[in-house]
Amino acid sequence: MTPMSISRLTFSSEQGWPELLQRRPPLSRVFAFIVLPLALLPPLMLYFAGTHHPEVFPSQFAGRSWSTIAVLFFAAEMFTLLLMGWLIRQVAQTHQLRIDYHDAYLLAMIAPVPMWLSSLGLLVPSLAFNAVVSLAGLAMSCALVYHGIEGLSRTREGVTAAGIVQIVIGAGLVAWALLLVLVLA
Repeated sequence: MTPMSISRLTFSSEQGWPELLQRRPPLSRVFAFIVLPLALLPPLMLYFAGTHHPEVFPSQFAGRSWSTIAVLFFAAEMFTLLLMGWLIRQVAQTHQLRIDYHDAYLLAMIAPVPMWLSSLGLLVPSLAFNAVVSLAGLAMSCALVYHGIEGLSRTREGVTAAGIVQIVIGAGLVAWALLLVLVLA
């Protein structure tokens, strides 16, 4: 799976998803070669930005232990990943869509890729720039979940897929808000 193939998954439920269903890549391989390296980006970028240009963050973050924040952030990412796979499957089943655990966790592992990559925006010491890049990453992650639900469940029920995206992304945003409160408090 390459960045180009992931970008195809973002914009269509008919391009890339059928191949993934057919190949059924082992989750351990997806974790080792996609999730782990990309999920390390946000904690590393937070550490970098916090230590090299802390002016990007509000003043109450001055003097924080950015290494501790980075470790907690990574742990929260992994925990959230486990919850999202489970949640995707449960919500899909509630809507009478057939997605097995493998496919639900595959989607949970692929969906955050744009958000992980958006953390590279922290190389630029601008809060406004980072906000825009982060929102673009979130929008692309939402699109991945939407098209993933359609592609993996083999449905073209846009309203159902949108409802699932709303629940899954909403739960993810609540989890991240709680994380931010815990880590940054």
